[in-house]
Amino acid sequence: MVARPSPKPATTPEVPLALWPVAQKTGQAQRKGRYLPASSAHPAKMLPELARRIISEYSAEGGLVCDPMAGIGTTVVEAAALGRRAVGVELEQRWAILAQANLDHALSGPARSMAEVRRGDACHLVEVLGGLAGRVDLVATSPPYGSDVGNLDKSHWGEGGGLCPTVERNYSADRANLGHARRHAYRTAMAEVYASCHAALRPGGLMAVVTKNTRRGGCVDLAALTVALAEHAGFRYVGHVVALLAAVRDGQLWPRPSFWQLIQLRRAQAAGRGWHLVAHEDVVVLAKPGLA
Repeated sequence: MVARPSPKPATTPEVPLALWPVAQKTGQAQRKGRYLPASSAHPAKMLPELARRIISEYSAEGGLVCDPMAGIGTTVVEAAALGRRAVGVELEQRWAILAQANLDHALSGPARSMAEVRRGDACHLVEVLGGLAGRVDLVATSPPYGSDVGNLDKSHWGEGGGLCPTVERNYSADRANLGHARRHAYRTAMAEVYASCHAALRPGGLMAVVTKNTRRGGCVDLAALTVALAEHAGFRYVGHVVALLAAVRDGQLWPRPSFWQLIQLRRAQAAGRGWHLVAHEDVVVLAKPGLA
C-alpha cells in the first residue's frame, strides 16, 4: 500500500491508496444465478465483487451496513451474505421492488433475516432509518455520476431509433430523480445526501463511495468533488481505492469496453481528442469523526 497525493492543496494529509482487481469476471458472470435476470435493466449496477470487498474491508461481522441508493440491492445482498445487518434505501419503486426480490432470491435462513429494503429518499436517511439512525457502521454506495446512463438497445438503434431509449435513461423517467441532476443541481443534491449519511452513521463510522470520472462538458474529477462535498458535511478523507474494471491477465490490463464506449472513443480519437478507455472506478473512503 502506498500514499496517494491529495487532489486538494498540500495542507490536506495524504491518504492510503489500494488497488483492487474486482473484475476478473465480468459483471454478468458475477451476477449470473445470484441476481434475477431483471437486474440487467438497471443502468448502473455495482460489481458484486466490489461490494464484497468494500464490506469486508470496512465493516466487521455483525455490523450495520446501509446503502442509501440501493438500486437492485447488490450492497444489501452481499453485506447480509457476509454476516452484516444490511439496510438498503431506494427512492424508485421499480428498483426497490427488484431489490427486495433479489434479497429473496439470493439469501436464505439467517442471512435473509439480516437484510431489508426500505423505500425512501437518501436526502432524508435519518427519517427513513428511524431507530437505526446514528448506529450505522458503514455506508457503502454508488451514487449517480452526474452524466447520462442507460442500457443500450441495438435493435432499436438499427431500426432508426436511439441507441439508448430516453425513457430508460438515468434510473427514472421522473426528472426530479437525482439521476437527472447536473452541475450545480447535482452538487447541491449530493451535498444533502452526504450530510444525511453523516447523521445516520455512528461516531467513527465509515462511508465508502464508488465514483468514476466523467467527460460531460470536459473531464469531471468526480472523486475529488465527492471528497470536497463529504468534507463539507463533516467527514474526514481517510482512504482511496482504485477498483479495476479491467481484468488482469499475465501482468496486463484487459478492458471490456461496451459497444457505446468504443463508438465514443473512436469518434473522439478521429476528432483529435486524446481519450482513452476508462478502466477503473475510484472508491473514496471517509470517516465520521469520533469514537463509537
